[in-house]
Amino acid sequence: MKIGVLREQASNETRVALVPSMVSILKKANHEVLVEAAAGAKAMFPDEKYSEAGAEIVAESAALFEKCDLLLKVQPLADGEIDALREGQTFVGYMAPFTQQKSVKKIAAKKVTSFAMDFIPRISRAQSMDALSSQATVAGYYAVLMAANLLPKFFPLLMTAAGTIAPATVLVLGAGVAGLQAIATAKRLGAKVEAFDPRTAVKEQVMSLGAQFIEMEMPEDMETSGGYAKEASEEFIKKEHEAIGARLPKVDVVITTAQVFGKTAPLLITEEMVKQLRTGSVIIDLAAEQGGNCALTKAGKVLVKHGVTIDGTLNLPAKLPVHASQMYSKNVTNLLKHLYGTESGELDFEDEITKGACITHGGEIVNEFLKSRM
Repeated sequence: MKIGVLREQASNETRVALVPSMVSILKKANHEVLVEAAAGAKAMFPDEKYSEAGAEIVAESAALFEKCDLLLKVQPLADGEIDALREGQTFVGYMAPFTQQKSVKKIAAKKVTSFAMDFIPRISRAQSMDALSSQATVAGYYAVLMAANLLPKFFPLLMTAAGTIAPATVLVLGAGVAGLQAIATAKRLGAKVEAFDPRTAVKEQVMSLGAQFIEMEMPEDMETSGGYAKEASEEFIKKEHEAIGARLPKVDVVITTAQVFGKTAPLLITEEMVKQLRTGSVIIDLAAEQGGNCALTKAGKVLVKHGVTIDGTLNLPAKLPVHASQMYSKNVTNLLKHLYGTESGELDFEDEITKGACITHGGEIVNEFLKSRM
């Protein structure tokens, strides 16, 4: 196939869908790779590196839409890009199909086969393709750096001639991939770390990183068979707020990471709970794009309420574009190898990964989970 790498259009996106080191892998599989000029520039991958790896640099995106069989991107396709698609083409990238339903319908109408990186099934044999997890690793790490920058205190314990400085206390809400990386990073910076998650199965992982696990009564199983967190009942939410609220007067930083796949993020911190935090405390809300885990979070904004800094910065992986791009690119390459690695080269829609990640095919929206939510 001819595979095209599009330059990202979003102003806050610095990543690139394919890095030069992955070009040679695709070429060994007898694919041609075309890269839009400056596609990797913001991620520190200049055009020369792509040329050295064997890719063809194309000046305008229009040529990619015209020549390529398969197109790669990080962010969902913009309206103009969807208009440029040709029947029979394939697209691989994030699609945000729950919030971009009009775009999904337009892509289907174009008779384009699309695979959403945000719909890779969370099963063991798909781990190497799981872009949500790889990018959550970046977000969890960077969230702690943001908190350390905003907090008017040291993170580590310091023994100085001017006295002993107690370590900052960091509370991480949610112990998925982002949460675990936040725990590990905060510990490396010397903070005292506590973590809360409604899934008791993660307690051992939290404690293995040196953090204290906050216990509470668990009246229900909070994890789906697909490995995602489930929506909670009102009774559970009340107990959850009580458990979290009891810790807030003693912490300096709260990093919230809780999300429910395909739904608004759960509310973990009410405005009254924010008031319990010390003056100067910091909340980093990684669920800001899905509505936020804190009632006062504003997506894309950093604000101060009741003496607490609440950071709703979006797209944290784009803050570290070199490694974020490398990880995403590896996920994409592994997916392509899986999709087209059969002897016939044809897509196998009986396969769980192929079926789960495919959003549109043959002029229709084919993803059953998405259709059930539309």
